[in-house]
Amino acid sequence: MLHKTRGIVFKTTDYSESSVIVQVFTEKFGVQSYLINGVKKPKAKIKQQMLQPLHLLEMVVYHKLSGNIQRVSEIRNVPSFQTIPYSIIKSSIALFLTEVLYKSVRQQTPDEQLFDFVFHAVALLDRTEQGLGLFHIFFLMQLTKYLGFYPDTSRAGDAYFDLKEGTFTAVLPLHPFVLQGEEAVNWAAMLKAKFENLPQLKISAASRRILLGSLLQYYQLHIESFKEIKSHQILEEVLD
Repeated sequence: MLHKTRGIVFKTTDYSESSVIVQVFTEKFGVQSYLINGVKKPKAKIKQQMLQPLHLLEMVVYHKLSGNIQRVSEIRNVPSFQTIPYSIIKSSIALFLTEVLYKSVRQQTPDEQLFDFVFHAVALLDRTEQGLGLFHIFFLMQLTKYLGFYPDTSRAGDAYFDLKEGTFTAVLPLHPFVLQGEEAVNWAAMLKAKFENLPQLKISAASRRILLGSLLQYYQLHIESFKEIKSHQILEEVLD
């Protein structure tokens, strides 16, 4: 049976000389793997460049409940990116966000709220020209809302942020997973921020790197299977 669904490309893997398997986070079915034949051929209907990381899709797919690998009837890039493929900063952000999403969003069931957040954030990245240095950090912070471990902000004025418990506290925790001083202040600032006011936040490159490292540690503490992220080092080099 054919179904229409929107999708977000997570990962593309070579399958044969001309075919690929694409992992797509779909609106209707969660994360699914699709075998797409002939994408490397000159006259391919579905071309490989349509399946780059975080590309947004409108899809017509076959879906079998018992199938590990699904089939695709039609794919279109909607909306088509205007800037991400041509900007080294934006394409580096997209690669980093894809790696985080691939390692944290694994369910094969629909989650429309999570899907809508990611879809609209990626579309916004394509339109945004300011505040890019903090875009990925704010995205990761907001993503925790949909993954179930958004920080407790009820005591955001306290001196410490406990990464294990996900809360601010006035008492220094008895473990090393703690933010304090400027690190805690910047963490609180990101929790209060919105996409549109990121250009107004004054966080230095050095502080941004610390903040990102703390966020990735926060993910590792709260997602059991979350593995080491590698692309953030390249991203930070591009942003410096």
